[in-house]
Amino acid sequence: MLIPSIDLMGGKIVQMGHGSPVHGGAAHPVGISEFEPWIKKFEKFPLIHVVDLDAVLRKGSNKELLAQLTKRLPCQVGGGANTVERVREMLAAGAKRVVVGSALVSDEKIDTEFAKKLSGEIGADKLVFAVDTKQGLLALGGWKRTVPITAEDAIRALEPYCKAFMHTHVDDAAMGTMGGGFPMAEARDLCKVTKRHLMVAGGIRSMDEVAELDAIGIDAIVGMAIYSGALAV
Repeated sequence: MLIPSIDLMGGKIVQMGHGSPVHGGAAHPVGISEFEPWIKKFEKFPLIHVVDLDAVLRKGSNKELLAQLTKRLPCQVGGGANTVERVREMLAAGAKRVVVGSALVSDEKIDTEFAKKLSGEIGADKLVFAVDTKQGLLALGGWKRTVPITAEDAIRALEPYCKAFMHTHVDDAAMGTMGGGFPMAEARDLCKVTKRHLMVAGGIRSMDEVAELDAIGIDAIVGMAIYSGALAV
């Protein structure tokens, strides 16, 4: 399944430049402070992935805009979901489920106690855990730093506490250029680790890739290829 991605910054949809703004790259507005055309395009999809980059960068938030989007579209929402209270707020604002990432690691270890608390108070079915990697290691804090944990090890530790996992291949070769596409060997390896719903992102550029991922049971989160017109929806 194709899951369109909406990245928000400064009240606009942005597309990633090389590497992404969260670790030194650029975020280019795609001319969308007017959201209606994209809402119309995306309303046929069963799920939309939305990220508040300002919240990720701790430079404010797009709460009002997120609330508008979640009223119109079925969204899973990420960005700044680092406490039980914030996750509750995001769900109350209309998110179908919430993506949690960096908050799941403490002192360079998976914080299973926090994951268990989230699951117990929010419900595993409302949680997506992000296990993004850069050069094979878990990438945190807006992908600015890594810790010596692999995506596979993180998934094994966190699987009891969520309904789904999202994995972004952060490496510059994939992010922002669509040059190499998503590494399919990596996708197949992740499939072997979990039976949870699995979504991947990073460099996906064609419906052929989406179909290849779908064939092995993985959903494709796609942003730049849609906004650039490389992948028509």
